[in-house]
Amino acid sequence: MPSTTRPSPLKPPEPDPGASLAGRRKVTAGNAVVPYSKGRKGDALTVSVSCQGQGKITVAVRPVHVSFPLECDTGQVSTISNHLALSGVERGGVVAVEAPQDVRWSLTVGRGAPAKTDSSGDD
Repeated sequence: MPSTTRPSPLKPPEPDPGASLAGRRKVTAGNAVVPYSKGRKGDALTVSVSCQGQGKITVAVRPVHVSFPLECDTGQVSTISNHLALSGVERGGVVAVEAPQDVRWSLTVGRGAPAKTDSSGDD
């Protein structure tokens, strides 16, 4: 018989190294809104979401009007991180998650320096 214990329950993802925590939601099922705190001008916002269960969730970041989907699987935890370096992310806001009731998810919002871009032109 397969093991019925879950050694590592679905937990909120860890913020990126060097990032400060701006918001977090522990394991949740169904829809929810997660507020995040204001940051400094020039900071980027990182939204990391983990989910488990059959279905797709949609994550919307307000007030910057960014959204993204995440396909979830019953057998494993799926995680995605989006790094947003847009005008307006220094303001506080909310992350709205739309999820089926049988999908469990958790979320972490971090703030930190924007990712460096490679401008060398190498292909």
